[in-house]
Amino acid sequence: MGFLKAKGVVYKPVDLVDLGPDSDEVYLQANVKAPRMAGLLVKVFAWFLESPIFGGILLYFLKRNNLIHKLVSFVELQEPPLFEPLHLYKGSEETEVKCVDAALPPPEKVQHAVDCLQYAEDVSESPKPSFQRWTILDYSRSYTSGEITPLMVADRFIAAVRESSSPSLQMSFFINFSVEDIIRQATESTLRYEQGKPISVLDGVPIAVKDEIDCMPYPTTGGTKWLHKVRQCTEDACCVMRLRLCGAIIVGKTNMHELGAGISGINPHYGATRNPYNSSKITGGSSSGSAAVVAAGLCPVALGIDGGGSVRLPAALCGVVGLKPTFGRVPHNGVLPLNYTVGMVGVLAATVEDSLIAYAAMSGNLPSDPSSMTMPEVCLPMLKSANYMSFNIKMARSGKWFDDCTDEIRVCCSHAIAKLSDKYGWETVEVTIPEIEVMRLAHYLTIGSECSNSIAVHQKKNLDEMGWDVRVGLSVYGAFDSKEYLNAQRIRYRQLQFHNKIFSKADVIVTPTTGVTAYTIKDDALKTGELDYINGAALVRYQIAGNFLGLPAVTVPVGYDKSGLPIGLQFIGKPWSESLLIHVASAMQALCTSEYKRPEVYYDMLAK
Repeated sequence: MGFLKAKGVVYKPVDLVDLGPDSDEVYLQANVKAPRMAGLLVKVFAWFLESPIFGGILLYFLKRNNLIHKLVSFVELQEPPLFEPLHLYKGSEETEVKCVDAALPPPEKVQHAVDCLQYAEDVSESPKPSFQRWTILDYSRSYTSGEITPLMVADRFIAAVRESSSPSLQMSFFINFSVEDIIRQATESTLRYEQGKPISVLDGVPIAVKDEIDCMPYPTTGGTKWLHKVRQCTEDACCVMRLRLCGAIIVGKTNMHELGAGISGINPHYGATRNPYNSSKITGGSSSGSAAVVAAGLCPVALGIDGGGSVRLPAALCGVVGLKPTFGRVPHNGVLPLNYTVGMVGVLAATVEDSLIAYAAMSGNLPSDPSSMTMPEVCLPMLKSANYMSFNIKMARSGKWFDDCTDEIRVCCSHAIAKLSDKYGWETVEVTIPEIEVMRLAHYLTIGSECSNSIAVHQKKNLDEMGWDVRVGLSVYGAFDSKEYLNAQRIRYRQLQFHNKIFSKADVIVTPTTGVTAYTIKDDALKTGELDYINGAALVRYQIAGNFLGLPAVTVPVGYDKSGLPIGLQFIGKPWSESLLIHVASAMQALCTSEYKRPEVYYDMLAK
């Protein structure tokens, strides 16, 4: 089809691109040329794409019409490819941090994190929260005082999960959970408290795990009906093992978008995970169940995998905190290899402080990992009250990109930034981050190629057991060739140069977390899944740099739309700047906590 070949863009050298606020770089909005499909329509579309006669033609036009040919496939650019976003540590000027040896046992790192929670005494001056989820420290204090035991919490948790799965709610939080295993862990934890020997503040705290992460005694399904049959789970992933060493109760495997190949959280095999703020709305994905269980109060912490915003996106839609560390900071051992150069273990948490404790427990390299040579010590922020933020922060804001969201999100997030400026005197630096849509497409091509490659040997024989939306996605992923993949990696290198220049002027980049709030789950999607690339592009609009470039990022709830659905604000940091990001997120949380609202579906695990 050479006569139909789109002409590729000729990208000018990085040094000639103006990143200032008055740059003449054109902001290109997502140009998605694909209608929403579900039910019979998505089945027919999948059949055509899989057809040897029509598939190639359809895929060619899909790639051309959605600008992949113009912006990625046939481009001219000078940059070399960057295949893995590993970052050398260049030192840090951060203050108010405690740096600990990454090789310390997880309980010791957790204690260091707890020592960092130095709240000032003048809490009376801080606004009182109208609603607040129970935190890790709340669980620990309740257990230590004897007011409640891990076994009592386990019983309440089991009852709550059963209620949430009832026909009247159908929240679909979990793919798998074992009553017997939960009771066993809780009994052991209760005994440790009775003996006055808890392992850490995480002892007895319920933590849920996305079903993309190995966790005994459960199979790892990846949201499918077949993957666990061809890949056995024989031991805990490293991140899960480290939490267990701290005494955490691992309560089960949360629901997710099948193969992580979507961002709605609608899974035709295990149900559509529903948003606790409005059960007719999506949670976002792919870490859908993990976001929902934290929002609904079942756990103060859950684990997810963030390959394309899959932790931050559902965290924002469900009104909780989502932390994605620097690429490689938390070992990936025991995680399904679906997106190995863009995916990272992340934390979904009730509060920023909870994300810090979980991050401290899991972080640190493995001696067997060659990339560990590049990693610095684990630095933990000395968090204080909102009245004691003693350092100045420069926040980079790319105006046209920032504003490419609904009016309600734009106003809410702008108001949140103004609060930071008014309270702490932090400065907003106006910049231009160019080629955002190019980066989204290059990331899509990368994550799609990696997903397709990881399951290629099993795809054909298990096709009939896959959701129809995933079948469409896999057809598109399989259409990318080596030249396109190489060009995407050249774009990765190019974008990293842009971001390094931005970070020479600012400490963090600030954006809304999503371009839209949670949308409605439609009945026709429940059995087939759905394709909604327009909403999908809006949901991932601000997520991609964190994954494609391996940068740390965090989202904090800052408000609600007129329907009461949560809105998140995102901070993206330099490599290895988790401590600064957590500091910034904590400051933002302190200014918004008085306005937090209780979800419609909520379970009180520590009620007296």
